[in-house]
Amino acid sequence: MPSTNFAEIAPGCNRCGRLIGMDTTSTRNAPWDAGLYDDRHSFVWKHGATLVDLLAPQAGERILDLGCGTGHLTARIAEAGAQVVGIDSSAEMIAEARRGFPGLCFEVADARDFDLGEPFDAVFSNAVLHWVKPPERAVACIKRSLAPGGRFVAELGGRGNVAVIAAALEAAAGETSIGAWEPPWYFPSIGEYAALLESNGLEVTHAVLFDRPTPLDGDDGLRSWVTIFARDLVERIPPDGREAFLRRVEDAARASLHRDGGWIADYRRLRVVARRVDASPG
Repeated sequence: MPSTNFAEIAPGCNRCGRLIGMDTTSTRNAPWDAGLYDDRHSFVWKHGATLVDLLAPQAGERILDLGCGTGHLTARIAEAGAQVVGIDSSAEMIAEARRGFPGLCFEVADARDFDLGEPFDAVFSNAVLHWVKPPERAVACIKRSLAPGGRFVAELGGRGNVAVIAAALEAAAGETSIGAWEPPWYFPSIGEYAALLESNGLEVTHAVLFDRPTPLDGDDGLRSWVTIFARDLVERIPPDGREAFLRRVEDAARASLHRDGGWIADYRRLRVVARRVDASPG
């Protein structure tokens, strides 16, 4: 597919050079509900606040927020005085980010195939890269987008992330007419992801895998999570069968994840810091 190249400046945009007629259809699957994401799942970006601290953005730095979602962490980075660009494959998320933070630069682009021209001092990514397959394409783009010595700071789902939820989804799917379901996520171990980064010229300086049990809002917290984060699966279920499907998921996960009257998502997160070590282009 063709690269998204923001080096070409479109008339009338004094922020980041929005392209005229940019084709975004190849980056989209089922559309995200940006309002539901912000209303019921704001914990995703709120947990990323400490990742911004790890990034330690500096005034005047050029930073890419890869998979910026609705732009909250992009804005946090900009508060430090950095020149930040946010990209996301979801047109719905980007539209919401532009509404919420109209002074910042947001564009629709594919994490596996983008080219923003001038290199960045840092690439930041929170809770995104476990959605991107094949992962090596995203890593290659990240490496190309960094200036020599530039840093990559990311958090993504790690090995064992949402294992109980995924098993409940697989079991419920197996009881429906759609049959087997393959999870859409990529949850690597420290060793697997470090090897991938270093094979692409990114030297890993910090990596940690940790549990983060995360409360889900409301009595319907698990089904709300499933509706947004397993939406491709839910949309394969005939509408008249979705309620029964969601009940099966809840029944399968209840013993492990329903505590004190509420739901807990069994998150495990991988945080990594790396830097581009070679001075050669590309």
